[in-house]
Amino acid sequence: MTARRLDQGGRIDRATPLTFRWDGKELTGYAGDTLASALMANGERVLGRSFKYHRPRGIMSAGVEESGAIVSIGHGARQEPNVKATMQELYEGLEARGQNAWPNVRRDLGAVNGLFGRFLAAGFYYKTFMGVPLFEWGRGTGLWMKYETLVRKAAGMGRASREADPDRYNHAHAFCDVLVVGGGPAGLRAALTAAEAGRDVILVEQDFELGGDLLNDPAGEAERGALVRSVERTGVRVMTRTTAFGLYDMGVAGLVERVSDHLSAPAAYLPRQRFWTVRAGATVLATGALERSVAFGGNDRPGVMTANSGRSYLNRYGILPGERIVVATTNDSAYVTAGELAAAGAEVTIAEARNAPGCELPAGVTLRTGVAPLEAEGRSKLCALRLARPNRASWQAAGREACDLLLVSGGWSPVVNLASYRGVKPEWDAELACFLAGDCDEPVYMAGSAAGVWTREACETSGVEVAKRAMGLASNPPAAGGWAAPIRPLYEVRLPVRKAKAFVDPQHDVTCSDVRLAHQEGFVSVEHLKRYTTLGMATDQGKMGNIIGLALMAEALGKEIPAVGTTRFRPPYTPVAIGALAGRNVHGHFKPLRRTPLHDWNLRQGATMTDAGLWHRPWYFAEPGETLKDAYVREATIVRETVGICDVSSLGKIAVQGPDAAEFLNRVYTNGFAKLAIGKARYGIMLRDDGMVMDDGTTWRLGESDFLMTTTTTNAGRVMVWLEELLQLRWPDLKVHLTSVTDQWAGVSVAGPNSRAVVAACLRDPDSVSHETLPFMGVARVVLRDGTEGLIARISFSGELAFELYVPANHGEAMMERLWIVAGGHKGCLYGLEALGTLRIEKGHVTGAELDGRVTIRDAGLGGMASTKKSYIGKVLQDRPELQRPDRPRLVGILPKDRSKTFNGGALLCKPEALSGFGEGWVTAVTHSPALGHWIGLGYISGGPDHWTGQPVLAADPVRGAPVEVEIVSPHMFDPEGVRMHG
Repeated sequence: MTARRLDQGGRIDRATPLTFRWDGKELTGYAGDTLASALMANGERVLGRSFKYHRPRGIMSAGVEESGAIVSIGHGARQEPNVKATMQELYEGLEARGQNAWPNVRRDLGAVNGLFGRFLAAGFYYKTFMGVPLFEWGRGTGLWMKYETLVRKAAGMGRASREADPDRYNHAHAFCDVLVVGGGPAGLRAALTAAEAGRDVILVEQDFELGGDLLNDPAGEAERGALVRSVERTGVRVMTRTTAFGLYDMGVAGLVERVSDHLSAPAAYLPRQRFWTVRAGATVLATGALERSVAFGGNDRPGVMTANSGRSYLNRYGILPGERIVVATTNDSAYVTAGELAAAGAEVTIAEARNAPGCELPAGVTLRTGVAPLEAEGRSKLCALRLARPNRASWQAAGREACDLLLVSGGWSPVVNLASYRGVKPEWDAELACFLAGDCDEPVYMAGSAAGVWTREACETSGVEVAKRAMGLASNPPAAGGWAAPIRPLYEVRLPVRKAKAFVDPQHDVTCSDVRLAHQEGFVSVEHLKRYTTLGMATDQGKMGNIIGLALMAEALGKEIPAVGTTRFRPPYTPVAIGALAGRNVHGHFKPLRRTPLHDWNLRQGATMTDAGLWHRPWYFAEPGETLKDAYVREATIVRETVGICDVSSLGKIAVQGPDAAEFLNRVYTNGFAKLAIGKARYGIMLRDDGMVMDDGTTWRLGESDFLMTTTTTNAGRVMVWLEELLQLRWPDLKVHLTSVTDQWAGVSVAGPNSRAVVAACLRDPDSVSHETLPFMGVARVVLRDGTEGLIARISFSGELAFELYVPANHGEAMMERLWIVAGGHKGCLYGLEALGTLRIEKGHVTGAELDGRVTIRDAGLGGMASTKKSYIGKVLQDRPELQRPDRPRLVGILPKDRSKTFNGGALLCKPEALSGFGEGWVTAVTHSPALGHWIGLGYISGGPDHWTGQPVLAADPVRGAPVEVEIVSPHMFDPEGVRMHG
């Protein structure tokens, strides 16, 4: 290839030179270049090395189908491998390098693999490394596992950075009446037609300019410019540098927009890429078509490209890609390219596979008919092309043409992958020698060359007609085709005795002989062929070689291509960054993060935070030198001895209001709520339909038709959805309104013997929390000393005298500050979830660890709360015989026999003689109890505590340690009579 930049022409901006680096060498290009065009203009021929044989590879196309110029860009954390140079927009300071080579792509020691090519045929790793052992490492699978490490090191091409991705990615959503994918002639006309009809239109184009093949035609620039301006004036939302990678149910499309990949110094606020979820009423796929090559000897050599890419480099990038050019074609589309190259000063010869062309021969072009490429001569550059002509069922040599560039056009393949995602099976068109998308049951329509329409005029007409169909108007697109003569279906050219490698898939070094070998070894299904040979995998996805591979398999089977079928397209057809799909949902933002109104206050007090569902809550408040265990044991001890304060704002809070609110709660909870007195709270259990426990919590009656329900932190959303479903679908006659008020209130629990004194000191009326005024499970409205109005309930999760105090969220810090000052005078403390867990385990109170969706209300030891006098959700199915078995696991307390030992949460509870079995139960929670002076736990075991009195039990945890002998007791291990919390 003797490419050179022309002094004029092309769409590049010669007034804006750009400096970039290739393999450490500084080069210059222009704004409007791709990396591939800039490298071509600088005389770089070898840009990559092939996957298996490490053969030199140059530029083979000008678009997403590129199989040769696959490079790595960037450095450090921003190093990105396997970038197609034809799609990488040039920018100032771009760094790029070759890959899959050492020391570089021009002189690669890995090329020695080519000497052993006969041993590296399809499936060689299976037959070599899973056959007869070569070393004394073992046999069979064991040996393969040894070899697999070596195979994986040799596999792949570029290397991704091991550093964390420093870039940001966004997610966004959009809606439109018509989504048009593809900004070529058909797509532009479709978008303009729909927009002029008043529709909301989004036009998506993966290139950085609109126009499609119009960008390669200088004569069509005026038309392109006018068409683009019209589209923009009508209000079409144009999204360039955007790839539509998938179509999904209900008109949903997945798009990835490259926001700042083309900028040398993007603003800090810009994401690198943005993932769009677009919901469209109708979708027009004007995705174009890809030009195919032909399989012949050396068809992968630098200097062999598709014909239309030669036109693109000439007219779009202002580069004459060769001086002596052979254009090998099977159709009329390459004749325009040949004429334009000749007009630019190249010596051009057309090698026409047909006996006569279907169009006029351009001026200055030599024509040879009835010949096809047989073998490209040269190594790192092309020097000549050997030709062949048909001879009955075979081929015979037909001379040699000296050349420095070979442009091949073996036909066109419409891009139908997006339609295939919607279940549209591609159908083979014998005349056009390509697969076309069949009819779709959804509002998805093919337009332009994606529908097999080839000429520009027909493509524009197709866009207009398809847009009308998308808008519900009765119209049909023009028929496929458009050239005067049909395409000659030509897939491979070879002599019977010639052994030169002819590549079907240049990216993966899949040759014609690999396809025939797959057939010989029984891999006749196209899906098996793909996996056995790696044809059309990775970033190629069948763009270049699938049709040739299918044709060769059909020939081997003695069938036609339609009988062989095609592989199933799966998104993404064009690679997209995983980072774009993840968006901001990484690291600390992997899931939504919610903070309580007291979050910052807790941090100022030295809290170590932990996740509780979607919330961040204080885990413990360590003093200098304390570990987690030291801190939570100290906190739990102080709560039992004096007073402690805990942030409970994250508890789910649902306002249940309306005339039928009491009746609604009575149906939801297992225990009675219809007669709950105003100013009282009641602990309740709600079941699922299948009788299993869903959630627990307290509900406060604030008025005749006004209740406040509290739920567990993690189940708040689930309970809200469940209650709404009941009201909307099952009991729509009930007059009840639900409102989630979790974020409205800041809440704290004040627990311990001195809790009443602390709370009273913060209220205008200290007597409002006396035992007589506010008995256990009492609820009241209170006013703080600063005038803030709130709610208080005397309820206890810790087993101590305790109060829960709620104020509006924006008053939370002021309330907490006052409580903390008063608690300091009582030598109190702040306590977190770990100490809270210790206190509740000592008391035998259950949480989500025990109510895990597998237990009934009786299993949890709360059977007395299941009313026998009313109906409620789950009542019938909880009485199934299987759930009444006396040997069902029941909630128990667990103590180590040797009080100096501990055991692990998740351990299995087993009989000593059945240590290797499934066990009799399991441990749900473990803590060190300061009140009891040793480790304790909760769990479930068959039959409950009475069944295991005096019997030996082991807590078996073979992964984390030796079994520990334990004692099964009542779950209420501290103050079982409840004297302290009723005091």
